[in-house]
Amino acid sequence: MELGKQIYELRKKANLSQEQLAEKVGVSRQTISKWELGETAPDIKQAQVLSQVFGVSLDELTGNDTKEVIYEKVSNTEKLAGLIIKIIKIWGIIILACLIIAVIGIILFGYVREEGSVEFENNVEKVTFTEVVGEETYIITISSDGYFEGIGMSDEIKEELMELIVVGDLPASEDNITDYFIKLREGLSEESP
Repeated sequence: MELGKQIYELRKKANLSQEQLAEKVGVSRQTISKWELGETAPDIKQAQVLSQVFGVSLDELTGNDTKEVIYEKVSNTEKLAGLIIKIIKIWGIIILACLIIAVIGIILFGYVREEGSVEFENNVEKVTFTEVVGEETYIITISSDGYFEGIGMSDEIKEELMELIVVGDLPASEDNITDYFIKLREGLSEESP
C-alpha cells in the first residue's frame, strides 16, 4: 500500500481528524492532506512521530511489513516440511512393501527349490522335479522348448507325459504333469484294499 493511503487508513483507524494528527506531528493540516494524497511524503523524523502516534513500526507505516514476509516464509517452510514428511512416509511404505514382497519371494523360492530345481541352459528354462506314487519315485525334467526326460518310469507313462507338455509354457506343462500324478495317486488309493 502507498504511504499516503497508509497514513489515511491509520488516521481513520485512530479516529483522528487531519487537524488533530497535524497537531500531534507538528505540521499543518494541509501537509497531512498532501501526504494522504501522495503529493508529498513525511521526512524520517515525521515518519517516526507518525509511527509512534499510530502505534506501528516504520516498516508497517511505509508498507514494508516484514511481519507478512516472515509469516509467509514460515508458512512456506511449514508447507515444505509437511510435503517432505509425506514423501518420507510414502517412500517408507514403498520400502516396507518391497521388503514384504522380498520375504514372501524368498519363502516361496525356498519352497519351489525343495519341490524342484529351475535351471537355464542356452537361455532355455529347465525344471526338474520329483513325483512319488506309491513306492515308485519318478524324476521329471522338462523345458520351455518341449524337452522331456523321465527317469524311473515306463515308456507308456513317458508317452502320456510328453503329450501334456505345452511348448513355450513351462508352468502349464509342470501343472499338467503334476495333475497327472495326482490322478495317478488317487487311482492307486482307490485300488488299495
